[in-house]
Amino acid sequence: MNTELLLVLSAGIFAGFYIQTVVGFAGSLVALPILLFGMQLPDAISYISIFYLISSGYLIYKEWKNIDKKIILQMAAASVIGVILGIAVLAFSKPTILKKGLGVFIILYVLYNVFGKKKIQLEKRGIFGFGIMGGFFSGVFSTGGPLYVMCIENTIKDVKAFRATMIGVLGLVTVARVPVLAAGGILSLHHFKIALFVLPFFFLAQVLGRRTFDKINEGLFKKVLMVLLCMSGVAMIF
Repeated sequence: MNTELLLVLSAGIFAGFYIQTVVGFAGSLVALPILLFGMQLPDAISYISIFYLISSGYLIYKEWKNIDKKIILQMAAASVIGVILGIAVLAFSKPTILKKGLGVFIILYVLYNVFGKKKIQLEKRGIFGFGIMGGFFSGVFSTGGPLYVMCIENTIKDVKAFRATMIGVLGLVTVARVPVLAAGGILSLHHFKIALFVLPFFFLAQVLGRRTFDKINEGLFKKVLMVLLCMSGVAMIF
């Protein structure tokens, strides 16, 4: 057993899923840069996908009543198509330029959200497009969350409903991503065996994250949301 791998994996999963539990997204944005210190991108995506699968099942069960099912249905087909395309790119190319482009797009969105006088309003076609892009970047880098945030944040204003719907959307993406990763030979039984050793850190992150969310107010939540989006955009560029 590689001790360095376990330390990196434990730190990345704990940090990522603590944030994921608090705000409903950004788990992979926080975990991925840490995991890449000790492993290659396909392995990092595989581990993140395993823990997303566990996390999504539990959180969807807890938040089911707050999830906006209409938005989930609107995004379902588009997200699955995007995930399949994204994993195909991950398996057969080196998509670094796409990651930088996504980073620029996210930062521009945050700037518009903070300084723009008119809020973006998405129609049904726009929601479908964001579903495709979110699924695609979830397949390539497991970082489609910011794109879903941009879409859902403009549709749902209640903090609890927003967080729950983000959890639902990312759960849907994970259910589509895991079998496609396995079919593509990227995710293997070995990843699941290693992940078992990290479960205590993952569960601790879930408990502490839930306690933090219960204490955070709506104004602070929205500020944290924009800060995380901005940080994720910068991280993707550099």
